[in-house]
Amino acid sequence: QLQVVESGGGLVQPGGSLRLSCAASGFTLDYYAIGWFRQAPGKEREGVSCISPSGGSTNYADSVKGRFTISRDNAKNTVDLQMNSLKPEDTAVYYCAAVRGSDYDCWDQYEYDYWGQGTQVTVSS
Repeated sequence: QLQVVESGGGLVQPGGSLRLSCAASGFTLDYYAIGWFRQAPGKEREGVSCISPSGGSTNYADSVKGRFTISRDNAKNTVDLQMNSLKPEDTAVYYCAAVRGSDYDCWDQYEYDYWGQGTQVTVSS
């Protein structure tokens, strides 16, 4: 079964850090761009960041620029999202998604082929 699985969510205080990881099962991520999305209660799912198959191109939502860093290790078949200086408004379920190839719209959720089940991130004191 082809799938991606997120891990690393949890409860953290404002100003703290978390590192999310997206792992592929049943396929290799080498040819896939990876996007991280999040959905807060009562809100639509929104794009957070994405990275090209080679890792040479990354994009960030304005709300996370300078605080979040996306990276990939194709040898380990994983893509990580390092989240620093977390704010209460970062609280959401975070999803990773994979789309094959390099011709994609980072922010278009409908282009992604595989989605994980999500991992909860809660930023609260």
